[in-house]
Amino acid sequence: MPTNLAIDDKLLERALRVGKHRTKRETVNEALKEYIQRRKRVQALRAFGTIEFDPNYDYKKLRAKR
Repeated sequence: MPTNLAIDDKLLERALRVGKHRTKRETVNEALKEYIQRRKRVQALRAFGTIEFDPNYDYKKLRAKR
């Protein structure tokens, strides 16, 4: 889907050079992928320590029932 965005030309040119991408499209797509990955990592780090685990959980016992 075509999208018109007002992107800072200097930033885009720097990203093209640093990322060694051939096109602006490749550069923007890669930047979006990295943005999403980073946000997911931050969410995972925030969740660290908030999940309660059952100390009696035995995964080997569950495997034997199959």
